[in-house]
Amino acid sequence: MALQYWVGDFFIDLSRNQITQSEQSQTIPPKALAVLTHLAKHQRKVVSQDELLSEVWPDTIVTPNTLQRSIAQLRKALGEDRKQQSYIRTHAKQGYSLECDIVWQDDSIPQDKTAPREEAPSPTSPKPEIDITPANPSHQTQTIKPNRFPIFALVGLVLLVFIIFKYSPPEQNSQLVFDRLQAVTATDRKEFGPSYSPDGEYIIFNRYLDKLCVNKIWARNIRTQKETELTPEWGTYGRHTLSPDGKKLVFISEEDCTIPLTQNTCYNLVSLDFQKALVSPQQPNVLMRCKNSAIRNPVWLNNNDLAILHKETNRWRLINYSVRDNTSRVLYDLENGNLAYFDYSITDGLIAVTSHHQDGQLYIDMLDSKGALLSSHPIDYPDEIPQRRTISPNFSPLKDELIFSTGRRLFSLTYGGKVSKLDLPLDQSTSTPDFHPNGQRALLIKGRYDSDIASIPLNQPESIDTPSDEDVSELYPSTTRSILGEDDGIFQPNGNLIAFTSRRSGEDQVWITDGSDLRQVSRFPMDTNIYGISWSADGQSILASANQILTKISLDGSREAFSLAHPVDRLFQWDSVSNLALLTLTVKGVTKFAEVNLDNLEVSIINDTQVNWAQRSEDGQLIYMDHMNRFWQPGPAEDQLIEELVHQGSEKRFVIKENMIYSINQDDQLWSYDLNTGNFSILRAVHRDIDYLTDINQENLMITYVVAAKKEVAELFLRE
Repeated sequence: MALQYWVGDFFIDLSRNQITQSEQSQTIPPKALAVLTHLAKHQRKVVSQDELLSEVWPDTIVTPNTLQRSIAQLRKALGEDRKQQSYIRTHAKQGYSLECDIVWQDDSIPQDKTAPREEAPSPTSPKPEIDITPANPSHQTQTIKPNRFPIFALVGLVLLVFIIFKYSPPEQNSQLVFDRLQAVTATDRKEFGPSYSPDGEYIIFNRYLDKLCVNKIWARNIRTQKETELTPEWGTYGRHTLSPDGKKLVFISEEDCTIPLTQNTCYNLVSLDFQKALVSPQQPNVLMRCKNSAIRNPVWLNNNDLAILHKETNRWRLINYSVRDNTSRVLYDLENGNLAYFDYSITDGLIAVTSHHQDGQLYIDMLDSKGALLSSHPIDYPDEIPQRRTISPNFSPLKDELIFSTGRRLFSLTYGGKVSKLDLPLDQSTSTPDFHPNGQRALLIKGRYDSDIASIPLNQPESIDTPSDEDVSELYPSTTRSILGEDDGIFQPNGNLIAFTSRRSGEDQVWITDGSDLRQVSRFPMDTNIYGISWSADGQSILASANQILTKISLDGSREAFSLAHPVDRLFQWDSVSNLALLTLTVKGVTKFAEVNLDNLEVSIINDTQVNWAQRSEDGQLIYMDHMNRFWQPGPAEDQLIEELVHQGSEKRFVIKENMIYSINQDDQLWSYDLNTGNFSILRAVHRDIDYLTDINQENLMITYVVAAKKEVAELFLRE
């Protein structure tokens, strides 16, 4: 077999696994080059996927995704993409062909009989032009005595390459190839935020109490599998980070602000002695308090300081906090943008930040440990990921590449913003992997969230006392039971249908039911997230916010997408008569409360307040609930706080019917408020597991409640 040949202007050297152009060389995986070589043997002929798979992977069972990944690697090396297929052409449902000139370094490759033989070029000399002039038969053939030295040298070179390949440690693959996924905790509880200790001996994670929003921090010894409770009391603890020396565990602790001024929740940065906590649970010590701002994602740096995302008003910035001096300084900030996520590499001393820039795109910004910007590139989304989706990548064992999850798929991200899909389809949604110090295994969270929708009588005679701890599904029989998440149930205007969102088909889709029959009416792609649906006034179509785009889905099967200038964060309500959508938009990473005219796509910003939920009454009164769960109405000069409802708001949303607000307070009581008279009433107690109040008609309330919330820690192992 020829070890060297030309593909157009590219010199292929199989002995070195390299593709060279203009003295710039790239190292390519051997299997990818084997695909290229087989296509080169059949120049300008279509080669089927089955033939390529059997030729390149003769003794291995692989999926077509493996071949597609090799094709993608080759196209990247040859400087083309799926749209400009100047070298490798895809033939739908047939295979691939190599559509360019091929020149072999020797004549050992079988060629078409009509093809001329070429003088072998060297990788540093200009590629010779192809001579299409027929050979002159009148030329006399001269016998030349062969020079055996080059032949012996070539044989020796081949043997040397074989020995090096066989006995040298393999190079790091340019793709992460995973071997298996293995459960770590496997309990009925809900866990999140797993990470390894710096020495790789422990897995540290948070474990929730049943369905409540409080948790404790645990550690698990990888060798003995012993689990140890690190915190003695239940709390609202966020992501944790262990100091490089393994002594101090730092994490975010949230608590209700005693006198809330700008936010309901105060954020404390706390720490505990990890080694002592392994013996007995330790009470955390407060390092820093934030009463009027938010903090998240603390990460230890190599200099024993912490990098933390800090939010004031609506913008996030990255700060450096010194535990020793109890001082902070700004590491990275965008004046005309907003930070989304960051990760830190202890090995390389680099910080990777995803951020929304002024042009509305999501960027990958690379910083050194002092916050100096090294590079900044817009993320080039592939077709599999919605263009406006925010991603949260972590560092990976691959050089200059990160990894992230979109739910059931994993992707790699280069420092230059290029995204590649990894060959690991998952049956459940997972978090972004966090790698072990040895780079051979990674932690993630997988599991399912089980919620149901139910219709309950509005005037059901119940006590205002808290219901007993009976099963929520017994108290509120499900409208459409499945073992996956159902949400956003809404009544059809002047009809008997209920529209809702569900993951019962594997993806988040819009469904309708008449109480007995079910029908899926949307066809959104894998890893779709739906945030809000609303019926039209005639009950013949549904507007959905899916993958940050508004899409109208008609019951007759037609659909229409509305391309707004900014991604949609959440849809609250749709007035189909005026064709106005009440929603929140993300502008340069900052959320804006707005109303959009879907006829001309004109956006009217209502305010810059962080709005949790909003509705208009039948007579057009706008009511919205801010991030402190306070109810507001627009006024002639400034928005007016509804004083009677100051202590009645919660995360459970609200609905309006005939100018009457209905909602559930933090004491799990259903209440009503008349916008015309100002009359407030507690109606009755409801079960604590109700997640949201989603709609109301003349007789019934529609709710979403939690059935189970199982999330578990798992380990993902790389193929050796």
